[in-house]
Amino acid sequence: MPIYEFHCSGCGENFEELVIGQTETINCPKCKGSEIKKLMSAFAFKAGDNFVSSSAGSGSGCSSCSTHKCGTCGSS
Repeated sequence: MPIYEFHCSGCGENFEELVIGQTETINCPKCKGSEIKKLMSAFAFKAGDNFVSSSAGSGSGCSSCSTHKCGTCGSS
């Protein structure tokens, strides 16, 4: 599914959005602003009951996680 991460320049909110078409207008769910930047996302896939980031085996830990709490690498 085409789920992308975005950052709102207006209020600083980071959020994810399902984008069906390229002409779809994306607005911030918090402030409804339209000053949105698409962020680079790490590839992830589901393995059993857990989601695994493509960087999980690279020794980088959870440096790209927004929560820094990751069930796959044990960081907390």
